Amino acid sequence: MSKQLEKRKSHVKSTVSAVPWLMLARGAMIVGKRWNALSGKERARLAELVRESRGRVGNLSIKQRLELRKLAGKLDLKGMAGELTSLWRGGRSRRGRKRH
Repeated sequence: MSKQLEKRKSHVKSTVSAVPWLMLARGAMIVGKRWNALSGKERARLAELVRESRGRVGNLSIKQRLELRKLAGKLDLKGMAGELTSLWRGGRSRRGRKRH
C-alpha cells in the first residue's frame, strides 16, 4: 500500500473517531421529526419525485416541480437547516458576535 493511501486512511479513521456521536444522533432526531411530520403517502411521493428527478429539478414537469416544492415546504427545510446549524455551532448564534 502506498504511503499516501495509508496517510489518507489514517486521516479518515481519526476524523471518524473524532465525530461527536451525540451530535449526530441529535441531528438524526431533528431530520426524523420533520420527515415524520409528513404522512406516509406524502413521504412516498416525495421520495418518488426525488428519484425521478435524479437530483435535477429540471428533469421534472412543471406540475411535479410544484408538487415537490409543496412537499419540501411542509418539511420546513429552512427551519431544519437553522436547527442543524445551531446544533453544529453548539447552540451559539451568529448575531451579536464580535467581528475583528
